[in-house]
Amino acid sequence: MKNHWLVKQEPEAYSWDDFVRDGLTTWSGVRNFQARNNLRAMRKGDAVLFYHSVSEKAVVGIARVTREAFADPTAKEGDWSAVELKPVKPLKRPVTLEQIKAEPKLREIALLRNSRLSVQPLGKAEFELICRL
Repeated sequence: MKNHWLVKQEPEAYSWDDFVRDGLTTWSGVRNFQARNNLRAMRKGDAVLFYHSVSEKAVVGIARVTREAFADPTAKEGDWSAVELKPVKPLKRPVTLEQIKAEPKLREIALLRNSRLSVQPLGKAEFELICRL
């Protein structure tokens, strides 16, 4: 069964456009244990929402996991993981944090309950609802 995720990135550091230009990226540099464990739970083929954090606060595209968790090449010490992601398609319109907050069916997602978590699980219904917004 395919899992669904949301990853957050500041667009000034690495935007959806950067991701599309690169065509593939190693999702590395995560230094939070819960987010690391979420990376380790990702499976090849899982669907991922790409969220621009801080300045835009909006889901902007859909990606796919192309390589499961491996040792994070940016980690100088510690037990950290990375995955490889590939862009699939942009959303027709960005889905803003305000739109997500306004949807009662999304009230319990990690984006609203644990906003600092950079790699978050989503249920299939939540993923699809965000894509429809």
